[in-house]
Amino acid sequence: MKRFYCTCGNQVFFDSHRCLNCGAVLGFDPEARAMVPLESAEHLTCCSNGSEYGVCNWLRPTNSEQALCTACQFNRTIPNLSVAGNRERWAVLEEGKKRLFFTLMQLGLPLENGWADPQRGLLMDFMEDARSNPGLYPESFVSTGYLGGVITINTLEADDAARTEARMELRESYRTVLGHLRHESGHYYWSYLNPDDVLRQRFAMVFGDETVDYQTALKSYYDLGPAEHWREAYISAYASAHPSEDWAETWGHYLHIYDALETAAAHGLLPDDPSVMTIGQRIAAWQSLSVALNEMTRSVGRGDAYPFVIGERVAEKLQFVDEVIRLLRTPHPA
Repeated sequence: MKRFYCTCGNQVFFDSHRCLNCGAVLGFDPEARAMVPLESAEHLTCCSNGSEYGVCNWLRPTNSEQALCTACQFNRTIPNLSVAGNRERWAVLEEGKKRLFFTLMQLGLPLENGWADPQRGLLMDFMEDARSNPGLYPESFVSTGYLGGVITINTLEADDAARTEARMELRESYRTVLGHLRHESGHYYWSYLNPDDVLRQRFAMVFGDETVDYQTALKSYYDLGPAEHWREAYISAYASAHPSEDWAETWGHYLHIYDALETAAAHGLLPDDPSVMTIGQRIAAWQSLSVALNEMTRSVGRGDAYPFVIGERVAEKLQFVDEVIRLLRTPHPA
């Protein structure tokens, strides 16, 4: 994430709604990728999800027929706002989604919503089930995941207590809304790319055979646990469940690393922005920086901010993701 400033010179942040120095009402301009004071941007106005519900700080063109900003146009389903606490959960989901989108834009990846492009666009469902609202959704179960151009996130993921309970139950070292969104975007972009046989063969050499029955593999993972010695070849235990999950986990970490390195460079902690680094340089920089970051978080009484190890095999997988991202930047026929 880059650094943002108000026109008065005060530093503001990606999720800011107002400058604390001069009091200006702020919004994010996705075209300029900058925070701008609304009063000086006559061609821009607030997204209706911001003006009506306070869950968005992105701006849209004043003369647009669409009341939603670019990012909110990706929503297909939002939480039921008649339920107490859902507006706050929605705000958490929106913040994660927009941080994802910022990184995707910084990487130059194609990003079109499913309303504008029903064949290849992306949509998002933020949904509840019986666990969070048994009265309205009895006997329902919504899994976070991706299918057919739609990323689904269970609103429970925006609840800190519920997310922590799930993390402990599944013995995960890390679980965040942004992490889910990054992971599921990996499934989307592999589908978007529609790789040819040559690329699929290369994928199989790096990650394994993605045609292995998914449900059987996932059941085995949850029944028996991760592959033995998974740390030697996978970025996370879940990555060992199936090659497609290994891909999505690695993709998610690629985005995680890029965003973190961009933030570090913006704050003077690194000499170069990741956009001018090779993938090898990014991995080396992150390996060093993440160790320091973990020591910092331990120093303030918290756990590791990045509880993962990037070994030789994982570095090879990150290299493959980097190659795919370069392919995705190239115009690709439907």
